[in-house]
Amino acid sequence: MPLGGVIFIVIFIALFGSFLVWLSIKTGGKVHYHPIKYEPYECGIPALDKKDTKVSVKFYLTAILFILFDIEIIFMYPWATSFREFIASGQGAVVFGSMIFFLAVFIFGLFWEVKSKALEWD
Repeated sequence: MPLGGVIFIVIFIALFGSFLVWLSIKTGGKVHYHPIKYEPYECGIPALDKKDTKVSVKFYLTAILFILFDIEIIFMYPWATSFREFIASGQGAVVFGSMIFFLAVFIFGLFWEVKSKALEWD
């Protein structure tokens, strides 16, 4: 009866979460908004509200490329730790060929990134 256990856990979490929200409403303090809170703090210069902050697309490109190459490196670690087991089971050549293909795509992407000057900020 694993479905009964899942239903019980879902109901328990919903009730416990509702209880915690109710408890925080009852015991929490009221928020008082005062106009003095919106005045400049130390320097006396009013803060400028910018509605449109312009972040360079190169920042996002750098972040995406970092995540992409970081994840590819992370995928290499389990392969390296379990490669001896694949050799022992007789599948070493297939797994090694798959990793060579993976590395070829990785290196091609790295060369493309450098050649297209994706990380240059000029």
